[in-house]
Amino acid sequence: MLQYINGVPVYLAPASGPAIRTEQDAVELMVNSDREAEWLVIPVSRFHPDFFELRTRVAGGIVQKFVNYRVGFAMIGDVSGYVAASEPFAAFVRESNRGRHIWFVSDVDDLERRLARIAT
Repeated sequence: MLQYINGVPVYLAPASGPAIRTEQDAVELMVNSDREAEWLVIPVSRFHPDFFELRTRVAGGIVQKFVNYRVGFAMIGDVSGYVAASEPFAAFVRESNRGRHIWFVSDVDDLERRLARIAT
């Protein structure tokens, strides 16, 4: 569903749907989302567990697709268990959240605050 958050067109992917396990899965979600969206927000529940194990390189491949297509990507939901279980993943989340294109947000309010910072 397309929404405007702080003037930014954001596609909020539904919580139900096929698991995102590969780069192609991410591309298909982008293609099937609203083309006007500058950001794609995907619930953590949609991601296959391989995403959270950086040694699989799934996260890197998926993130690279968003960068290549120039679409912002935010994972929404609780990733604290994955962060606690893996220092490499924790570092990935920290570094991503410092940037302007890939974020891990807890909820829509967190997303709104971040989008407000880049919209100005």
